[in-house]
Amino acid sequence: MQKFLRKTQEELILRNYSRKTVESYVSCLKRYFAFKRNHYQLLQISNIRKFLLKMQTKDYAPQTVNLHLNAIKFFYKNVLKNPVKIDLKFAKRSHRLPVVLSKNEVNKIINALTNSKHKLMLSLAYGSGLRVSEVVSLKVKDIDLKELIIHIKSGKGKKDRITVVPKKIQKDLQKRISEKNNEEYVFESERGGKLTTHTAQKVFSNALKNSGIKKSATFHSLRHSFATHLLENGVDVRYVQELLGHKSIQTTQVYTKVTNPKLKNIKSPL
Repeated sequence: MQKFLRKTQEELILRNYSRKTVESYVSCLKRYFAFKRNHYQLLQISNIRKFLLKMQTKDYAPQTVNLHLNAIKFFYKNVLKNPVKIDLKFAKRSHRLPVVLSKNEVNKIINALTNSKHKLMLSLAYGSGLRVSEVVSLKVKDIDLKELIIHIKSGKGKKDRITVVPKKIQKDLQKRISEKNNEEYVFESERGGKLTTHTAQKVFSNALKNSGIKKSATFHSLRHSFATHLLENGVDVRYVQELLGHKSIQTTQVYTKVTNPKLKNIKSPL
């Protein structure tokens, strides 16, 4: 089993998959191999079907079931070079609306922090619509404070994009990076070097708790809120798509459901 897991990991890395995807696929395969028990190289579609059905009966999210199916397909097609097509239907994805914070709630969360670095980090994540991985990977050379833009390099899907810097935090950002060289991280760890995504997420969860806000928000909710508030301000959905780096306009359009003014203006008959 370890041999196949190692081969899969190597193939994913060679194909330039993100570290997170590599870890996820290997973890999914490990779970499938534990279910299969032996003869891992033998492609048995009926066995894969039983495995996925078992996951669904245990109430795994559709996205999680699909991730396991993708990992299994990758293994047989790209690692073992098996030409047999795994013709299984994907689980129906759940269509939950993203958790969005109001502008007032965002301010409450940021102001619940006393650490200036952490305050600036959450402010930038919200004000620029950044993913947590993008925040911790941000280097001084990626920021152009004169033009108020950030160049996100190799974001999700290995895509580069440009997004905005809030003028409100321009001076604080300038102060933070003024004595750093271009290759240094904007938000380094206490020991120096790159901050972990786990630490950044912990900063947010502590701020959320201290703010008293009861929503089940995460660090990513800042990005959801950025998109929703831009749409509320009248920014065209296609510009929001570019700022977020979404490949499909449909991914961005989910925020129009959150902020639909026609629905908000309907008064209950009660």
